[in-house]
Amino acid sequence: MTSIREWDASSYDSLPLPHVAWGQRVLDRMGLTGDELVLDAGCGTGRDAAALLERWPGVRMVGIDGSQQMLDQARERLGDRATLIRADLLEPLPVPEPVDAVMSVAAFHWIQDHTLLFTRLRASMRTGATLSTDCGGRGNVAIVNDALARVTGDEHDGWEFAGEDDTRAKLEATGFEVRSVLLRPDPFRIEDPAVLERYLATVMLGSKLDAMPEADRAGFVTEVRLAMAEPVVDYVRLEIDAVAR
Repeated sequence: MTSIREWDASSYDSLPLPHVAWGQRVLDRMGLTGDELVLDAGCGTGRDAAALLERWPGVRMVGIDGSQQMLDQARERLGDRATLIRADLLEPLPVPEPVDAVMSVAAFHWIQDHTLLFTRLRASMRTGATLSTDCGGRGNVAIVNDALARVTGDEHDGWEFAGEDDTRAKLEATGFEVRSVLLRPDPFRIEDPAVLERYLATVMLGSKLDAMPEADRAGFVTEVRLAMAEPVVDYVRLEIDAVAR
């Protein structure tokens, strides 16, 4: 099993992303003093790492992602303010020393084995280090999944939208003391069909599109959009706060 796939980072960064607000909420919950070593697990284009460094310029930042394009974009944004590493979050994490905090925004739902994920994260953290994350949770993007099922006969099989109780149990089993696990509905409406299709193609359907000929991709995205009950990406966020025991 792997957590690595390639992304179109420039298209991703150009979109109107609700992810910005999700990242701000994660930062609000972190409670750093400003001199920690922080791991951004699934750092993407470095947007959230940059926001963290604006708040706490003295933090030492390590960003890990499986997409080289995402890391290239992050390197342009962050320069030498962060150490950026291409790695799989399901493998032992190549951090220079145990970290004081882990953050992650909109990444963990792409990883289907959360027990192994939490095990890898805990192994990279010192005792007392904090975990503050956001990802898609149970019920996330049901409208998109229903549309996919109408078009293809199957829902998306590359997501893991976990619930509160199962997440809490997996965290406790892998060495964490749970402070909070919360599901938060956060629907995102996109009225412009062209923007919605670009959003679906870049953020939601990339793994499906990777598996089909390029000539078929635009038509497939249009079919999915037209099959949606309304132009809403009905996000449900799973917010995690925990401490390494």
